[in-house]
Parts: sequence; C-alpha cells; structure tokens
Amino acid sequence: MENKRNKIKEYLTIGSMLFGLFFGAGNLIFPVNLGQNAGANLIPAMIGFLITAVGLPFLGTIAMGISESNGLYEMSSGINKKFGLFFTIALYLTIGPFFALPRLGTVSFEVGLKSFISDEQMKLFLLIFTFIFYLIAFLFSLKPSKIMVWVGKVLNPTFLVLLSILIIIVFIKPMGNAFGQEVQDSFVKNSFTEGFIGGYNTMDVLASLAFSIIVIQSIKGLGIKEPKEIAKYTLKSGIVTLILMSIIYGSLIYMGASSLGKLNISENGGIALNQISNYYFGFIGQVLLAVIVIIACLKTAVGLITACSETFNKIFPRVSYFKFICIVTLVSFLVSNVGLNSIIKLSLPVLNFLYPLAIILMVLIFLSPIFKNDKRVFKITLLFTGVASFFDALKIAPSIIKENFIIEELLKVIQKILPLFKEGFGWLIPSIAGFIMGLLIIKLKSKK
Repeated sequence: MENKRNKIKEYLTIGSMLFGLFFGAGNLIFPVNLGQNAGANLIPAMIGFLITAVGLPFLGTIAMGISESNGLYEMSSGINKKFGLFFTIALYLTIGPFFALPRLGTVSFEVGLKSFISDEQMKLFLLIFTFIFYLIAFLFSLKPSKIMVWVGKVLNPTFLVLLSILIIIVFIKPMGNAFGQEVQDSFVKNSFTEGFIGGYNTMDVLASLAFSIIVIQSIKGLGIKEPKEIAKYTLKSGIVTLILMSIIYGSLIYMGASSLGKLNISENGGIALNQISNYYFGFIGQVLLAVIVIIACLKTAVGLITACSETFNKIFPRVSYFKFICIVTLVSFLVSNVGLNSIIKLSLPVLNFLYPLAIILMVLIFLSPIFKNDKRVFKITLLFTGVASFFDALKIAPSIIKENFIIEELLKVIQKILPLFKEGFGWLIPSIAGFIMGLLIIKLKSKK
C-alpha cells in the first residue's frame, strides 16, 4: 500500500509540475477573450478550444513518452537530421525567446500592474518590471533538477488557490447570463473553428513537445529508467494535467462570456481579466489578479528557460547550459518590451505554420506501429503538411507581406484548389494525402 501511495503522490507531483509549466500567459488571457467573443455560442467554441489547448497537448506529452526518446530533438532527428534540427530550433525559439517567453513578462505587467501606472511612465515601468521578472526566472533556472520542487510543490499550488477564489465568485455571482450574450460575427457560424484555432495561441501543443525533456528527466530523477515505466508515468501524470486544465479553461471561457452582462468586449483577455477582478473585488481584486498572473507566468518562464537551454545545450554542446540561460533570458527581456499586442500579432503566422507540423508529428508517432515506424511515411506526410501550413501562415502574415501583388494572387489560387483553406485547415487534406502516399510507397517497395 505504501508503494502505491507513493506512486500516486509522484503522479500528482509530476502532473502538478506539468500543469504549472503549461499554464502561463496565454492560458489565462485567451480563454477569457474567446468567451467574450463567443458569447451565447461559448459551448462549441469551448469544445474547439479544449481540443487544441488540452487534448492535443495531452497527446503530445504521451507521444513523447511512448517514443522512448529523451526529447524532441532526438526524436525528430531520427526522422531526418535536417528536419530535426530545423523543427526543434524553430519550435524552441517560438515558445522561447521570440514569442512565448517575452509574452509572459508582458502579460504579467499588463494584467497585473498596468492599471496602477500612468501612460507617461508605462515604458519605463515595463522595462523595470520585466528586468526583475526575468532575473527571478533566471535564478530559478540555474538548478533545473529543482524544477519539480519549485513548480510542482510551491508555485503551482499557490497559483491554483488564488485563481480558485476568482473563479468561485464568478460562478456564485455571474455578471450576466453567459448563454444570452451577443455573439461576434466570426463566431456566429464558425464558433467551433474559431475556438479550435484560438487554442493555437496557448502554444501548448508546441510546449508539450518542448517540455517533454523536463518531464522525462524528472521521472528519471525518481529512479524510473525503463522506457515503458516512463511512458506509464507520463500517461498517468498527464491525466492530472488534463483534468485541471479542462476545468480552468472552461471556467475562464464562461467568465469571459458572462462578463458581457456588465462589460464591453476588451482589446485582449488581459484587460478583460483586470476589469473582471476589479468589478468583484475592487482594488484588492486587482492586487489578487496581479499575484495570480505573476505566479502563473513566472512558473512557466522557469520551465521555458530550462527546456530551451537544455535542448540548445544538447544541440550545441560546446555552449554551456549556463550561457544558454543567459542568452535566452536576455533576448526574452528585450523582446518583451515590444508590447503584448505586437507579440501576439507577430506570433500568429509562425504558430499557423508550426502547429500543423506538431499535430501531424504526434499523430504519426501513435500510428507508427501500422507502418512499422518507416521514416519514409514520416518524411512524405510532414513534407505535404509543411507546404500546406506555409500557405495557412502566409494568409495571416503582416500586411507588408500579405499585400504583395504576387502573394495576393498566389493565395487566391490556393484558396480555390485547397479544401478548407478558408477555414484555416488547409493543411488537413494534404496531410492525409501525404500519409496515404507514404503507405503506398512502402507497400510498393516491399513488393519489389
């Protein structure tokens, strides 16, 4: 019984750590914003969002566990060395110093402290705050072996207690009837699709592949060495994360929809959260929200700095882990001072390119027994996916790129010939076609 109780405790601790690593900036602001836009259509939007923001990250974590590799780079390089290098670096730069990490510092400031500061002093205080924020994250990242203790046992439980206070009061005293609120134009007919693509913003599918290196090392730190046992621990710990994230996401989407009873739609979820907490608790609510957001973002920042630096150290072993955490932290600090809305706009095309590749990679890992893990199926399917998702990314690229005459004409042609391109799923049919072609090729080769 003691051994069983210890195992349950270990599953809960790793699950808490994994949830803590996942649940950062986007996980707080995007569900609230989605709820405000979806209004009465919050249920289909919520289902779509939960698939990409909870279901797929869960599958990603399990996929890495059953792949028996020590991280994304090792696994993707097994398919093709150049693809492995490109995909790993692109993914870690996206969820690291270029987009996700800077967003953590900016969200902490905008949601937690912006309302206390005048417009004239905004840039100066953002600079000071982000410097302190990334310095603390840097200090936590110096000892990656302690990450399960810091995140799983300290920061995450504190965050959950504080966030629960706000969520409970929203359900007890809602601002309005969530199912009777106005639905924004894009959500009238496509609420599920909007929710599904909205889940990309959390970056959790990418994070599930990136954080695998931390999860696997943490499990090994418990004395678990057998690949099958590591996969089992990953699965059972992932269930804890799945349940926690589903409950909190659903609550935040409901919070956003019901807030329309008293508030107008905000420019982003950070502003909405600030207004909601101020409505319920006044000044104390803003202080409570500031603490919630800073803890949420800090724990994820520690995980991202650690994961990025450990991976880059494996790819480029001549550069030490310490030097990488210095570089990653410094770049994140500099980019964070660009501003939240700018970071979100710039990240969307990159996410639309990388997300389909990550999703298909996970699916192929699960389906690999069917084609005996033949690398040709991986290569052909991912090639088809990559080409199609590139056009999906081009469609929402900045105006300076998208409004080029050649690009405009190209996108018109692609929209006519590529099914589901208008809905944002232009990569789906090419991925299936690539998979079928890969299966046919290995079958023909085996006959020869």
